[in-house]
Amino acid sequence: MFEKRTWIRLPRNVVVGHGVLDETAAAVGELHLDGPPLIVTSPTPREIAASRVADQFGDSAVVSVETATFSDVERVVERARAADAGFLIGVGGGKPVDIAKMAADELGVGFVSVPTAASHDGIVSGRGSVPEGDIRHSVAADPPLAVVADTTVIAEAPWRLTTAGCADIISNYTAVRDWELAHRLKNVEYSEYAGALSRMTAEMLVDRSDSIKRGLEESAWIVVKALVSSGVAMSIAGSSRPASGAEHLISHQLDRIAPDAALHGHQVGVASVVTEYLHSGKSGRWRNVRDALRGIGAPATAADLGVDPEDFVDAVTSAHEIRDRYTILGNGVSREAAIEAATVTGVI
Repeated sequence: MFEKRTWIRLPRNVVVGHGVLDETAAAVGELHLDGPPLIVTSPTPREIAASRVADQFGDSAVVSVETATFSDVERVVERARAADAGFLIGVGGGKPVDIAKMAADELGVGFVSVPTAASHDGIVSGRGSVPEGDIRHSVAADPPLAVVADTTVIAEAPWRLTTAGCADIISNYTAVRDWELAHRLKNVEYSEYAGALSRMTAEMLVDRSDSIKRGLEESAWIVVKALVSSGVAMSIAGSSRPASGAEHLISHQLDRIAPDAALHGHQVGVASVVTEYLHSGKSGRWRNVRDALRGIGAPATAADLGVDPEDFVDAVTSAHEIRDRYTILGNGVSREAAIEAATVTGVI
């Protein structure tokens, strides 16, 4: 008897484009949420976007966060309860969006994502990232009920944030390869649909990297749509597998070895060059990945990240210890193999 089943949670409204920030209340209105919102933001996004969002909700409250810790999540939860908030709106980059997402999940209320930068696919996904000491936790939470991404605002964000978002998407290519490998060797459940969507999203940016330009609103449009597709792929899969493989494990290990050296998206982008080499060897597609990163002005080497070559090699050889997720790293890559992969690809 066939007993397989799934429950896919997707955003009900995704509003992307020029000037759509002022349509936040309209997008939320269609969700029929009860009570006033608590808007979670940080100092700079508060000035450029959160105040405009708050003006659309006469009875809203605003709280600013500057870090993304479990303590911040609890502080937002307490503030939401005190304000009797019916739902939360995260306005900003990764920190306020992740904090609002996890706080809403703990409260059991709705969450709306209003990104001001296209720095990673957390703006749509059901995952939050929280550092604790030298460990970064990936926490499951419900994805947003609505996403409002104003490309006017996002195009004006620091360019390094946009290139980090691009690199994060490009790394989906190797994440899917790892997922397929785990399916073949470890019988890990695999979704053809989610895998194809994630791979297509990565290949779109690889193939169109030369059209991603600083200050160009159309570039913000392309990147945001790619991030949305990546988040949807994770929702369909019910896990982060479509967008997180060995390259993410290496990035998490870099967070331990060389804290705050570079943005998450940039780290996974560089790591994906090496993991693609491990998958397919010298004749593989690692050059396409590297050239796409270079084309958008993202880091393509350890030096670009500000990471010592020895530290990068250490991260590659020990990344398999991060979590129980089978990837091309298997039970560990030898130091010699890591050095060869990083040297041939020019990462070190």
